This record gives sequence, C-alpha cells and structure tokens, in this order.
Amino acid sequence: MWAIVRRIKVREHERVLVFREGSFEGVLRPGVHWRWDPLLRLRIDRLSVRDAWIEHAELDLIARSRELRHEARVVDLKDHERAIVRIDGRVEAVLGPGLYALWTVFHAVEVETINARGALLEHGDLAAISVARGASKLLEASVVEAGQVGLLFRDGRHEATLAPGVYGLWKGVARAKVLIVELREQVLDVAGQEIMTADKVTLRLNAVVTYQVADPLVTVTTVEDYRQALYREAQLVLRAGIGARDLDALLGEKDGVARELDGALRARVSAIGLEVKSLGIRDVILPGEMKELMNKVTEARKAAEAAFITRREETAAMRSQANTAKILETNPTLMRLRELEVLEKVADKAQLSVVVGEGGLADRVVKLL
Repeated sequence: MWAIVRRIKVREHERVLVFREGSFEGVLRPGVHWRWDPLLRLRIDRLSVRDAWIEHAELDLIARSRELRHEARVVDLKDHERAIVRIDGRVEAVLGPGLYALWTVFHAVEVETINARGALLEHGDLAAISVARGASKLLEASVVEAGQVGLLFRDGRHEATLAPGVYGLWKGVARAKVLIVELREQVLDVAGQEIMTADKVTLRLNAVVTYQVADPLVTVTTVEDYRQALYREAQLVLRAGIGARDLDALLGEKDGVARELDGALRARVSAIGLEVKSLGIRDVILPGEMKELMNKVTEARKAAEAAFITRREETAAMRSQANTAKILETNPTLMRLRELEVLEKVADKAQLSVVVGEGGLADRVVKLL
C-alpha cells in the first residue's frame, strides 16, 4: 500500500472544503496544507469568497459543523420567516424558508429576519426590496395612491385599512389581498334607458349620477361590484319615478323630477356605503312620431298665443279710440284743436284753402288745390 500525502494550496480569495468519504472534515484557509490520503478518498471543493453567496449541494453538513462561523453568515429560515439580505449596504435578495450561507470575508453582510405571519410588509426600503433577487416569488407589491384607501384582507377577514403608500404582501403565508377603493368623487352615466310614462309614451332617458364612496369596508363587503349595484339602483329609481308621471308633467317639471329621483337614490344606496352627490336627467329622447306630434302641438300653441296677443292689442286700440271720442265729444275746444292738428299734417303734403267759421270743420267747405 502506498502512503499518499496530498498538497493543497489555498489562495487568498479561496476557501477549500474538505470531505472524506462523504463526511465534512473542515475548511482550509489561505496557505499550503497537507492531507493524508492513502486510499484516495479525500475530496476537496474550492470556493471563491469574492462572491458572497455560498452555493454547495451539502450546505447542511457545512452549516452544522460551525466551521464557517467566523467567515460566513448562516441563515436558517423557518416556514413563517423571511429575510432581507444586504451586501455592502445594498439590498441584494429576499429569502424564503430554507438554509443559506454567505461569505463575510470580502463583503459586509446584513441579514434582517422578518416574521411573515402578519402577511403585510411595511418597510422603508420596500421599493428596493420589491426588485431584489427572489422578491417576485415571495413578495407582491401593492400601491395605494392619493385619494384612495387600501383594505387588507387576510384569510377572508378584514385586517387593516391602509392609507396612501406602498405595501408588500408575503406570498404563501396566508390568503392575503389588498383591495383598492377610490374615495374621490366619481361619475356614472346611466344611458339609453327605455321607460314608459304613465300615459303610455315610451321614451329613452339619459341620466348622470355623481357619487362618492363613504364607507369603503361596507361597500366592498356588501356588494360584489358597487358601480354595477349603483347602476342597477339608478335604473330602478328612474323607472319608478318616470313611470308614475305623464309626459307633459315630466317635460314641464324636469328639474323637480330630478330632485325627487336624487333623494330616492340617496336613500337606496346609503346601505351599501355610497353617497350620491347629485342625479341629473341629461336627455329625454322621444320616438320619431312623438317628436312630430309634439312639434305640431307646440306650433298650434304658439299660433294660438299669437292670435290671442293680436286680438288683445286690437281690443286695447279700440278701447283707446272710444275713450278719445268721448273726451272730444264733451269738449268742443279740444275737438277744434284736434282738427287743426289734422290740417297741419295734411298741409305738409298738399296746398289747402280752408274757410273756418263758427261751426266745426265738418260744417265748412274745404277746397283742395
């Protein structure tokens, strides 16, 4: 049997892992080392410490030996734990459950262990964490914008209400999700509603509803889609309100009808956490034959109004003339002055010879030249 001694040289940036017959014996640091290996059962694995991450198939054996405790950081994460790794002050990776090891020889390594049972991650470096290595498999980012609110649900229960900001949700810990609810004022168009009035006229109605979410939690837990629920309630209110009126009443009291419908809709949707700001009737579209009939009615109404005004003016003129005649009849001097005014107007356009006596102008001869 030949005695064999192996010479192993380890450079400054290297570490050598020594295994004998599958068992881990230790770590060789920079320098020259001699190992007895008569049966050629010695295995050496060279690793570079320039890369902080220790990748090895038998990392569990190495970590248990504690041979790396002075030159490496060993991280052993349970099912409910996650870790954020910083190398040289920069976020490098997000780690899930498992065993990891990092060289600390050439790099400053920091490991922040987090209990993920709460599902929600609020962190000052969340922007950098969400793009780090491994984050996409372990973390889901959720952004709540200004004018919005986030509702955190965990295993079907409401856990928290989130103000505007950036949040992370750990995957694989619980059934967690963040529902984003818009708190700003919104507009809903209720278009093309065909409704029959009380006098059996079918018309199309376009309305607009301005609303706001008043209670986000009630809104998302009461109905599946609050916009669809609001649309449905607006349809029902419009049908009930318009169907109880004749067409003339609807067209004549459009603003009053809108106010009544607004109040009815407010009462119906308050139970689902919505606040109606206003409901307005934008367009009332009549069928073609009804439009023609309405135009004829309007034309006849306007003609009747014009005839009435003409007759009223004629009556007023005749009444004025009658009053004037009575005054002239009782006052001869005023009658004479009136005659002279008439002569003055005639004289502007013709030459007159006028003979005036004691009687009136009607009793004299007037010769036109």
